[in-house]
Amino acid sequence: MTYKSGGGRVARAVIAYSAVTLLVSGKVSAYELYNEGGRSLNADLEAIFAAFHSDESYATTGTKSAGSSNWREGYVKYGLNGSAELSGKSSVYGKLNFLSSGTWGGGDAAGFTVGTERRTAVEDAYMGWRSGELFSSLGSNGIDISAGRQEVVVGDGFLIKGDALNFGDVDLGDNYDRGGAYYLASRKAFNHTAVLRVGGDHGWRGDLMWLDSNNRAQAETELAIATLEHVADEGTLGFTYIKGLDVNKRFATPFQAERDGMETASVRGTGSLGVKDLNLAFEYATQDRDSGRENAWYLEGSWAFSDVLWSPTATYRYSRFSESFDPLFYGLSRGYGTWFQGEVASNYAGPFNTNTRVQHVGLKATPMESLTVGALYFNFDPISRSDSNLGGDEVDLYAEWMVNDHLMISPVIAFYKPDRSAGRGGLQLGSDDTNTYFQLIVGTSF
Repeated sequence: MTYKSGGGRVARAVIAYSAVTLLVSGKVSAYELYNEGGRSLNADLEAIFAAFHSDESYATTGTKSAGSSNWREGYVKYGLNGSAELSGKSSVYGKLNFLSSGTWGGGDAAGFTVGTERRTAVEDAYMGWRSGELFSSLGSNGIDISAGRQEVVVGDGFLIKGDALNFGDVDLGDNYDRGGAYYLASRKAFNHTAVLRVGGDHGWRGDLMWLDSNNRAQAETELAIATLEHVADEGTLGFTYIKGLDVNKRFATPFQAERDGMETASVRGTGSLGVKDLNLAFEYATQDRDSGRENAWYLEGSWAFSDVLWSPTATYRYSRFSESFDPLFYGLSRGYGTWFQGEVASNYAGPFNTNTRVQHVGLKATPMESLTVGALYFNFDPISRSDSNLGGDEVDLYAEWMVNDHLMISPVIAFYKPDRSAGRGGLQLGSDDTNTYFQLIVGTSF
């Protein structure tokens, strides 16, 4: 994907998501206002604040100059969710949330925000129906129908994980501003959705989805999605088909314009195969574009040393994204490094899940129940170097501390060494020196 700034300079665009998902996805919290006779009403509150420093800046949007970047981001999401039980333990449910976001300081290291962004708007607004025990052969809640503004996830987010690309008030020749908070990517809901889920927690299950984005940075893409999965104790095997229905050509780059009519199919799997402490995962996606066929895939294995002090887990993953593969709406789902590989590389410096081979090694441990610490290494090797070279190496060190049931603190320090500077086909401005990067995220939810 390419974007042109007001000055006409061309840069690769980042589809960024953030570790904030990690802060709030592990536990769904709400404050109970009413619960009686099968009817419930809850108040939602989620607030995230983050501070960032990067020794280096990047030519991703063509709006930054060489030197360091310092900025802050934050958002608050607030509203109501509720449900009402009907016959056969079926139920209707819904959610209405507003979200206020902003960026302060000098804007992010890639220039997608400038530090003056502020916005309050509706985030989640959807209703649905679950079947309860009405169709017992399909399992509990074997049919789930929903529609409205909501986040949608397919698999582990390799292709679809919400509409989470949040540009700010940067001059890219048009208005792409979604309220800043670029790294935190607070706005994840697709503008319009219709989702049918069939099947329970085990055995065969599937989904039919229609997603319509109003995100100009995603060219207001419209998609139809079908999935089929088999879920067992040993693991899950899944199939996905995605059809591009439309894009807004006013905002589409040449890369995004091919989404209209593009077909993507994938096979994926994850599980232990019945072996304690083992987890394996893979996905292979093939894409039929006007310009030709593209593909992306990964293989990942991890082992948890559950009988060792601090229960360390070691992970190795190899992923490959062909030269013009469209990563669509990918996002973070299993913690730092999936599918935003490298805190600097994935958000500011590239590559961005296209035209690259990535080797990843991770190690994490749990010194105490409320604290996880980890180290991640990424090597980025471009497939084609004809237009640019976004290769490099990155090491991330992080901690996740659940202070209590409602407060989490997560510091990260990263070291990113690009193969090339912006002057020699890369994106780092001024030099190809190692960039030292720091972020601190504080999150709370009720």
